[in-house]
Amino acid sequence: MELNERAELDTSQANDLGRGSGGSGGGFGIPIPGGGGRGGIIGIVVAVLVALLGGGFGLNAMTNGDEGGGQAGGADLEQLCSTANPDRLDDARCRNLLYVNSIQDYWKKAYPELGRSDYEVTTTNFFQAAVNTGCGQADSGVGPFYCPADRKVYIDLSFYDELASRFGAKGEFAQPYVLAHEYGHHVQNLLGTNAKAGQGDQSGPRSASVRLELQADCYAGAWARNATESKDKTGQQPLFKSITEADISQAIDAAEAIGDDSIQERSGGRVNPDQFTHGTSEQRKRWFNQGYDRGDPKTCDTFGTDQL
Repeated sequence: MELNERAELDTSQANDLGRGSGGSGGGFGIPIPGGGGRGGIIGIVVAVLVALLGGGFGLNAMTNGDEGGGQAGGADLEQLCSTANPDRLDDARCRNLLYVNSIQDYWKKAYPELGRSDYEVTTTNFFQAAVNTGCGQADSGVGPFYCPADRKVYIDLSFYDELASRFGAKGEFAQPYVLAHEYGHHVQNLLGTNAKAGQGDQSGPRSASVRLELQADCYAGAWARNATESKDKTGQQPLFKSITEADISQAIDAAEAIGDDSIQERSGGRVNPDQFTHGTSEQRKRWFNQGYDRGDPKTCDTFGTDQL
């Protein structure tokens, strides 16, 4: 993977909230179904009956009592990621901003082909340790997620270290795969797929939750196939100079590493399909490849097939 050092990045598509940041959101913790312990790994957050369930995280414990919406420790991405900074792409925030720009430039073109109106651009919030969202409060333990309530993506970039050390997905291209998966959930939200899936089973090998996650993997693959065609803020410069098959293999490795069965085995338990929420390693790999091989999100209909 080679990034274009001359690309003008659209900093309006991301915020660096810093540590323990507030923002919009309610006063309850976020319940995330799935895999590794108390948090899900790369998924969609749906805050349902949080108060009755008791929540998961207290605001004071997460933010040292600061309920404000400030950006403690956050960076000015416009300055940090400007072409005037020769070292900007050495910074994970600027690299991930570039990935976000590429993913959303792709969807600006691909989304109308799904028979809908124009794509709605949204932001990714980089945070450290804890964050308050439209779906409730979360800490880094939940992993990257998309919140349908405020239509934003959230990620503590330290997750990539865990992805490499705990799950063995060490390649750099695992990072844009993670973001492309989350923006797949944003597309699902715009299409109404999330709402329909919320009416179905939320766990099990053929559940609506699994279908939703596999479709997001497929959408990520479709972006990866077309990523080198994405343009920067000016519409003139490519964001990626090149993406290799080795890069795609890194994305596939990441998809395999976070399959439900793989996470259950790594946690020391037995594989229990009734608890699946994201799909097996084989399924996640296969649906990413489906999107990548076809390069067309219309081929990502995980809800219309029995062959998951």
